[in-house]
Formats: sequence, structure tokens, C-alpha cells
Amino acid sequence: MSEAPSAGSASGLCAVSVLCCLTLACSYVGSLYVWKSELSRDHPAVIKRRFTSVLIVSSLSPLFLWVWKELTGIKTDAAILSLMGFRFEGIFTATLLPLLLTMVLFLGPLVQLCLDCPWGLIDGLKVAVDPRFWMLCVTDMRWLRNQVIAPLTEELVFRACMLPMLVPCTSPGTAIFTCPLFFGIAHFHHVIEQLRFRQGTVLSIFLSAGHFIGPVLCHSFCNYIGFPAIFTALDHPQRATIVLFYVLGVVLFFLLLYPMTDPALYGDIPICYILDKRSADHRSLCL
Repeated sequence: MSEAPSAGSASGLCAVSVLCCLTLACSYVGSLYVWKSELSRDHPAVIKRRFTSVLIVSSLSPLFLWVWKELTGIKTDAAILSLMGFRFEGIFTATLLPLLLTMVLFLGPLVQLCLDCPWGLIDGLKVAVDPRFWMLCVTDMRWLRNQVIAPLTEELVFRACMLPMLVPCTSPGTAIFTCPLFFGIAHFHHVIEQLRFRQGTVLSIFLSAGHFIGPVLCHSFCNYIGFPAIFTALDHPQRATIVLFYVLGVVLFFLLLYPMTDPALYGDIPICYILDKRSADHRSLCL
């Protein structure tokens, strides 16, 4: 079990936690700009350099969590990697259920994608199992960034490391909804880059800048689907069908959200043990 800090108020603990999270977020974003270049962020040379930067910062991110523990005096029997979510218990449900829940939320865009796809089901399956298709993917720098490197490093930094820092000074629920704020703020540099290279209007860029924070697979899936093309759906020849599935997806998402995210499905959660012993109401959210 954990012990609360022996000195300092709750506000002091939160100040240190927020400062550590901000430092980690700034380190991640700052690492992208150590390479000076006039090229677009989608240029293969820029992507390769940024791969190096974010992989280094991500590898060092557990060090930020360790420093935070030393500064706050938080003590727990759980190992650093365990606090960050690296464990085998409940791994099957943690892999499957959040991804299914995210796909339910994106039911409308998925139906729209299927209706617009020129391939039939059989042709699509043939492409999916074709090794040449995957070779093209892994040699595409943009694909690697969006589907592999970005989900892995961003989830490691902005969720796995930051969540344990925020939980002791808030409830687990509040911490879960606070982490995306750091993630969102850190991604405003994309807006500046896109405006710089005239890759869209201010409105269109802001509408497409966000992501749903979740496990790496959900993050990768959201990167693949992108921000729902609502206006395109309203102009689609099969608008009624697509809008129906948009609404159905949102309704089902909220109906299934709590049953499919019940902590009991995911085994013993180490992050719950860094809560103050007196915060029984907070710990109950982990049970």
C-alpha cells in the first residue's frame, strides 16, 4: 500500500504534479523542434528525425515519474512500470474492450467508409492479408508515424506517465479527464505548422486537431479514421443511413461506457494504491 506525503499540503502535491506533467509535455513537444528545418512535418526526413527525438523522450519518461515520486514523497509497493500500466493481468480485456468501445463510437464513420469503399468484402480481406500491403505500410513514414510511433509514444508520455502523477491530488475520474488537457495543449503546435504551410483554414484545423485518449490501439484506430466527417455525411447520397449510424454509435457508446470500463474487468489496478489512505471515496472508483 502507499503512504501519503509526510509534508506539504494537497495543493502543494497538485502543484508539483502539474509542474511535472507540464515539464514532460514540453519535453515531448520540444524534442520535435531540436531539428531545424523548413520542410513540412510530413516530409520523410523530418519524420525520421522526429522519430529519434520522441523515442528518446519516451524512453526517459519513466524517469519523470520517478522524480515526481521523490519530490512528493509518495511511496508505493508497485513498480514504476506497473504504475504505468505495463502488466499482464487483464491484458486480454484491456486490448479488446476499449477498442470495441471506440469502434462503437465511430460506428457512423465506419459505415460511411464502407459505403464509399470501392472494394467488396472479399477484396478487402484479400488486401488485409496480403504481405505486400503491409510492406507498403511499414515503409511509409507517415503510416508509421500515425499508426505506430505516435500512439505508442504519446500514450506512454501523456497517459501512462501523467496519470499516476495526477491521481493522488484528484480522484481517478478527474485525473482521466485531465490528462487529455495536457495532450491537447501539447498538440497546438500542429495548428501553427499547418497554418504555416497553408494546409487548411483556422476553423478546419481546429476541428480536426483533437483525438480520443485511450489505449494505443484505440489511439491508432482514431488516427486512422480521423475526425468524423460530419458535413460530408450530411451531403452523402445515403445520408439518412449514415446519420442513423452516427446517432446509434453515440447512444450505444454511452450505454456501454460504464459496463465495458468496469475496473473489475481489468484486474488489480496498481495506480489505485498511490491514493491517500484517507481517500476511501477516491479508491472506491478503482474497485
